[in-house]
Amino acid sequence: MQHNEFEVLVKEICSKQNLPEALELLKSNEDTEVSEAAQSLVGQFALADVENEKRIYHVTVQDNDEGEEQEFVEHVMNEGDDLIKFAAWFFESMFEVKAKDTYQIAGKTYKQPKRS
Repeated sequence: MQHNEFEVLVKEICSKQNLPEALELLKSNEDTEVSEAAQSLVGQFALADVENEKRIYHVTVQDNDEGEEQEFVEHVMNEGDDLIKFAAWFFESMFEVKAKDTYQIAGKTYKQPKRS
C-alpha cells in the first residue's frame, strides 16, 4: 500500500460512525492484505460495561503452554471514542505500524497510554 493510499484509508476510517462500520470499510479494501486482516477479526470484539464506560475489547482464544485454551482480552477503545484509536490499534496489531505514525497520518495528536 502506498503512503497516500494509507493516508486516505486512515482518514476514511476516522470518518465512520463506529467500529463495525470501520471494520466493514477495511474488509472491503482493495488491498488484499488489509481486507484479509480485517476479515480475520470478525466476531472477535466484545462490548463490556466497566467503570461506567462501554469498552470495546478484542478477544481471542489461544492454547497456553499446557495446551489448554486461554482467553486473551485487549482493550481497543471505548464506544464513542474517535476511531483513530481503532485505526491505530488495527495497523499496529496487524502490520506493525506504530500508533504514533497512524495518528500523525490522520493529523491527530497521539497521547502515550498511561502506565498502570
